[in-house]
Amino acid sequence: MLPDLVRKSRSVRKFNQAAAVSIDTLRSLVDLARLSPSSANRQTLKFFLSAEQKRNQLIFSQLAWAGYLPDWKGPLEGERPAAYILMLNDEELGPLKEVDAGIALQSMLLGANYAGLGSCILGSIDRVKLQTSLELPKRFRILFVLALGEPAEQVAVEPIGDDGSIRYWRDQQNLFHVPKRSLEEIIVA
Repeated sequence: MLPDLVRKSRSVRKFNQAAAVSIDTLRSLVDLARLSPSSANRQTLKFFLSAEQKRNQLIFSQLAWAGYLPDWKGPLEGERPAAYILMLNDEELGPLKEVDAGIALQSMLLGANYAGLGSCILGSIDRVKLQTSLELPKRFRILFVLALGEPAEQVAVEPIGDDGSIRYWRDQQNLFHVPKRSLEEIIVA
């Protein structure tokens, strides 16, 4: 059911890199984004797919992981994503409407979860270097990178503590903790 998919959809930052993700699986996720609502039906989003190790390494090298974990430089070899989807805006079709990116990303995240994959949306990207390295035409502006693969970590959603911190963290057993505000706190009326 949809509520279960939403509850289980968490950002995963460690993957079983050896468990391949097929291009067909990536295409099916992009198809969910394609079928999602788009502002004025302009459909300016485009997608670059990667499930090949050499290209994945190039993409990985242009990403920064987990800003709240400053001592962690990202997943080690063997824990890295098996695939990536780069979300692009085709500037020749018009400017990005931010809501389109959010809707498309959520559709792909839910689809990935349904397929048993973990995912992480990355926005901290060396966009200029990645654009050049992948030889993407200038008309395509890199928006986000969606990292995908078989999850190799557990993520626990929990209430925000007494200190009010929203920072995620890992404990000694490597469980990834994600504090969330309560329903009562976010409903205004």
